[in-house]
Amino acid sequence: MFNPSRDQARKFFFDTWAKYQAGQTLEGAENLALQALLTHPEYHALLGQTERYLDKDYAPESGETNPFLHLSMHMAIAEQLSIDQPPGIRARHARLLSLYGDPMQAEHEMMDCLAEMIWQAQRHGGQYNPVIYFDCLERKTAG
Repeated sequence: MFNPSRDQARKFFFDTWAKYQAGQTLEGAENLALQALLTHPEYHALLGQTERYLDKDYAPESGETNPFLHLSMHMAIAEQLSIDQPPGIRARHARLLSLYGDPMQAEHEMMDCLAEMIWQAQRHGGQYNPVIYFDCLERKTAG
């Protein structure tokens, strides 16, 4: 799932949830996805309704959080932490965890900064810049 389409990424979450619900063995990234799914019970109902939510748009102006983007960002952060990439991300996560005392809050703070870095890259047509990511994380831990 290196560069999945929107539908493929969403189907991955639907399928992972269905396999979990059926008691089937999960493989590879499905285990990582399940961790994100289990921490967000507010998404469990929609995960059983593929037909209804596979094509649903989540426009920023609607005020709705895109659950698939949110879950994907949890997976991205988990992967970053597992390999400490960009280098130093684990230390920054540890500071957020120490500050907030809650792993989910720490990840959500990181998610804001990850989104900022992605937005900047898209806005300027460039590559992801970890300096933007880390500057944002530093502002969250400065106090």
